[in-house]
Amino acid sequence: MSNAKDDDLQRQASEHTLGLNPVVGLRRKDLLSTARMVLRQAFKQPIHSIKHVAHLSVELGNVIFGKSALQPTPDDRRFADPAWSQNPLYRRYLQTYLAWRKELHDWIGGSDLTPQDISRAHFVINLMTEAMSPTNSAANPAAVKRFFETGGKSLLDGLSHLAKDLVNNGGMPSQVNMDAFEVGKNLGTTEGAVVFRNDVLELIQYKPITEQVHERPLLVIPPQINKFYVFDLSPEKSLARFCLRSNVQTFIISWRNPTKAQREWGLSTYIEALKEAVDVVLAITGSKDLNMLGACSGGITCTALLGHYAALGEKKVNAMTLLVSVLDTTLDTEVALFVDEQTLETAKRHSYQAGVLEGRDMAKVFAWMRPRFCTK
Repeated sequence: MSNAKDDDLQRQASEHTLGLNPVVGLRRKDLLSTARMVLRQAFKQPIHSIKHVAHLSVELGNVIFGKSALQPTPDDRRFADPAWSQNPLYRRYLQTYLAWRKELHDWIGGSDLTPQDISRAHFVINLMTEAMSPTNSAANPAAVKRFFETGGKSLLDGLSHLAKDLVNNGGMPSQVNMDAFEVGKNLGTTEGAVVFRNDVLELIQYKPITEQVHERPLLVIPPQINKFYVFDLSPEKSLARFCLRSNVQTFIISWRNPTKAQREWGLSTYIEALKEAVDVVLAITGSKDLNMLGACSGGITCTALLGHYAALGEKKVNAMTLLVSVLDTTLDTEVALFVDEQTLETAKRHSYQAGVLEGRDMAKVFAWMRPRFCTK
């Protein structure tokens, strides 16, 4: 009985944690299976399908005669070029696409599929329709203008970028120039020094820039998948510099880049390392407690640490701020749409074999979730 209960707890823990884990990823098998399900549903509900085909036909008629009111959402920057709204042909091209996309989602939303299957279908249809966006075609007005402005060089540059992405980025569009930044020169330039180091992290203390500082310090914990300089991108975009200008004694954690040798590290490993950093901050500043800011998975680690302190009856943290930290991973998310027993086992096996989660794996998951923003 005890073993059965333990197995059930392990299963629940896997579902609740791996549901948001990029190790799970998106398998081609799951996407194709969902696509087949959508096609089968079209034949299972012929009347429902015919009704939406009729709706689409009516809307396409409105598009042809210039009566359609369809337009992209204000935040869709892909269609910012004036040609999409001012040129009659481009406007009709765009509205035809919008009508088709809308009717597909409406058809799925009104089908007899289960709520879970409807969510999966919406996700797959979104991937398909975003891939077929008019801005991805050779007729993109911005691309056409650029082609003539550069005498065709923009096309050659694009093909060069494509080749590099296929070779160096797993086929995903690169979104930054990896050679454009250097830590200490144009990235992470706020003055500071490492004042403590253990196997898991380094603790950076930033040099105060005001005559007086508040007694209670701030400890910032970034995500384990990210770098400390996410809070110190440039002098104009630096949380570290803002805190220093606000008379706050500022410390930021820099996590170690783990390798396969650290594959056995767990949450407790990070919590114990963070406890040491907290003690060092308090010892340096002479404060009885500190304020803490945790981002993403760093915030999850902070929350677990606070629970640990509460169990011990220790009050070393005065207040905590969380940034994009998901504490309830049982909530439905796009990442978890395709999670099942098989994907969980695959994720566990891959995680142990790889030993670490690479940043590019995280980037790939977010790119699939927001395909319209995955552009060069």
